[in-house]
Amino acid sequence: MSTGVVSIIIGLLGGLGLFLLGIQLLGDGLQKAAGARMRRILELFTSKPIKAVLTGAAVTALLQSSSTTTVMTVGFVNSGLMTLSQAVGTIMGANIGTTITAQIVSFDIYSLAYPLIAVGAILYYFAKKKLYRYGGMGILGFGLLLLGLQTMSSSVSPLREYEPFLQLLVTIGDRPVLGILAGALFTAIVQSSSATTGLVIAFSWQGILSLPAGLALIVGANLGTCITVVLASLGSPVTAKRAALSHVLFNLAGVILFIVLRRPFTSLVLLTGQTVARQIANAHTLFNVFTTVILFPFLPRFVEFVTAIIPEGDGLYEAKPKFLDERLIQTPGALMSAQKEAVRMGSIAVEMVQQAVTAFMSGETEQLSDIEQREEVVNSLETAITAFLAKANQHSMNESEAREMVNLMHIVNDLERMADHAINIFELAEVRENGRHELSDAARDDLQKMFSEVDRISRSVLEALAEHDMNLATSLIGEDDKVDELEKRYRTNHIARLNEGLCNPEAGVLFLDVVSNLERVADHANNIAEGVADLAFSK
Repeated sequence: MSTGVVSIIIGLLGGLGLFLLGIQLLGDGLQKAAGARMRRILELFTSKPIKAVLTGAAVTALLQSSSTTTVMTVGFVNSGLMTLSQAVGTIMGANIGTTITAQIVSFDIYSLAYPLIAVGAILYYFAKKKLYRYGGMGILGFGLLLLGLQTMSSSVSPLREYEPFLQLLVTIGDRPVLGILAGALFTAIVQSSSATTGLVIAFSWQGILSLPAGLALIVGANLGTCITVVLASLGSPVTAKRAALSHVLFNLAGVILFIVLRRPFTSLVLLTGQTVARQIANAHTLFNVFTTVILFPFLPRFVEFVTAIIPEGDGLYEAKPKFLDERLIQTPGALMSAQKEAVRMGSIAVEMVQQAVTAFMSGETEQLSDIEQREEVVNSLETAITAFLAKANQHSMNESEAREMVNLMHIVNDLERMADHAINIFELAEVRENGRHELSDAARDDLQKMFSEVDRISRSVLEALAEHDMNLATSLIGEDDKVDELEKRYRTNHIARLNEGLCNPEAGVLFLDVVSNLERVADHANNIAEGVADLAFSK
């Protein structure tokens, strides 16, 4: 291998490395600078598909990576934070948003690389405010991105005189399928369509790459970027697989449209810029916009088609987390999915309390295996949520997010304790039933009233947690005092009934134990209300 070839390869790889590092720093800096705003942007995902398209484009432009956005989308669908229809809209938008990088670098602004690196480094290392440091990180990343492209462009300059390579590019231009496959393969390897587009533009700046060949390569990059989300969906539930398949089918449909309409599309692109670099950047944007505009009206049918290809499973109840997703661990969606999983965990715990009290009063204890299974699920979820939050904490979090994480950890602990008290009550129900200890009508009435109050507080707390309702959570703080008063009153009443011989002594002891456990459930519900109020306040 000649020295010239080695020099070209080293220059390409070094420039590509700088470009990828720049993309990462730029995306990280912008994401961290956005802070809580990212959470508000993500909330748009729960709206209409057209808003999902716009949001997907905005988030991708911010993150500088369509792969990151689509992987997040798979996580959101898996976590129940997004429907499949919204996910497809987001994927459409992500394809548009990723073209912003090509648009910027297609202009001859490479002389700004070193000044941007200098300014970004100064801000990143010496600024005291976090916002300035994050902004500096983004500027530094953009400078490295430009430097990487400049390095790649200059390194391939000798190829302008290498006939076999030029002939290969001519072949790619004449046979677009070959170019599409080459672009898809390279993108799948580096897992960045922006890197492929940047490399194409670097070649075009040297006059090496023609427009037809460049178009084939960037269309192939659109297809190759699907590999990341496909890999991310492996081993995931049905919903995540559907989102990944949607991405593949949508981008594949775009490729087919390009092949069919290649000639008129190329003629249109020729009118959009004076240089091949600008034409390629414009083509990248127009291709994704046109594909979205053409396919968006068929979105409902598209979703039905994907659902038919990957139908629902057997519907068996699973103990593992439904909403936690490792793909969200470095995103604002981590806390959102953990909170949703906590609500699910709380619903199971509250149902356990109701099931246990019903068993105690009715004497029907045949559901022992069911309530024990629920307890295992609750214990498993507490462990999973806590571990998930601890792992999320290893990544950058602002002060409010760190505070929310701690609150959620306390909340899931209180929910687990509520489930423990439900088991205690169920065990008391078994003792009562096995010993044939009858409750008096007065004891039943007192127990029902106390349970109704505890159940009201518990379910309201879960509603506040699910809806991020600080006002509701605040109004529930101190409600356990009512339960404390009921416990004291019912203890006094029951002791009086025992003294009067109106209640069975053995049943009376069991009654007092159940009342005590319900009072503790209310205490944990109050702790959760305080945590939710503080959690909402931190936002």
